[in-house]
Amino acid sequence: MHIGMIGLGRMGANMAARLRHGGIEVTGYDTDPEVSEVPDLPALVAALPAPRRTVWVMVPAGEPTTAVLTELASLLGEGDVVVEGGNSHFVQDVKNAEMLAEHGIGYVDVGVSGGIWGKENGYGLMAGGSEDDIQHLEPVFAALRPDGPTAEGFVHAGPVGAGHFAKMVHNGIEYGLMQAYAEGYELLATRPELIPDPGTVMGAWQRGTVVRSWLLELLVKALEDDPDLGKLSDWVDDSGEGRWTLLEAIEQAVPTPVISAALFARFASRQESSPAMRAVAALRQEFGGHAVRQTDVPL
Repeated sequence: MHIGMIGLGRMGANMAARLRHGGIEVTGYDTDPEVSEVPDLPALVAALPAPRRTVWVMVPAGEPTTAVLTELASLLGEGDVVVEGGNSHFVQDVKNAEMLAEHGIGYVDVGVSGGIWGKENGYGLMAGGSEDDIQHLEPVFAALRPDGPTAEGFVHAGPVGAGHFAKMVHNGIEYGLMQAYAEGYELLATRPELIPDPGTVMGAWQRGTVVRSWLLELLVKALEDDPDLGKLSDWVDDSGEGRWTLLEAIEQAVPTPVISAALFARFASRQESSPAMRAVAALRQEFGGHAVRQTDVPL
């Protein structure tokens, strides 16, 4: 099988390498001519065998993805398939599929998890699309997912939009797990007379405990490299999928307090000072005469 890969960044390049290792022929295109194998999208499409040309798009969500899909609509044709493997909002997937369907082009949305480790370990894949298109892509999914039982690491989650919806919820859960591990680390570190090495304690949790996970393994690795994490800023960004998860939870009236708290903790990490907490301090002073710290008094 021969597939075109659009976007050869950290994820796309590693996925292309794993596909090749799995016996899939790949032609890659990127806006960076230093890494691109063809000069433009028309050349990429021309390099793919007809019928049923297959293109995997791995570029940032939003306008970059829309621009690529719009151009592909004019280059591909009846029976071809486009896979959107970025982090698009599931609502946008339906619009993308309708636009491509006008040209007879199939559309599959795939939520991809595995990060920079996926090249070696395989990727978790959550796909949305028609049964026919999913079956066509089976060799691609087989090459990308982790080695082992075929039921692990891949799911045909449902129709178009289901793949990115599943990945959205996956990432919301990830926010909560990361925050819980981080808070546990901080609490351990507050008692150095009892816990002189929090990283070693958390490392012991990786075997036999109910909180063991790959995320815990990665945190332990980070602590081994930088025991007090002093090389890092406490600023934490978010990709947008945590926000989408909360918006969908509100729309469906599903309580998600853990995911909500984790997202808001990230927002708090970006504030050098908190206007809200200054307002709380002012209220405590006003209604109860409680002592408060002034900005010109050192902590």
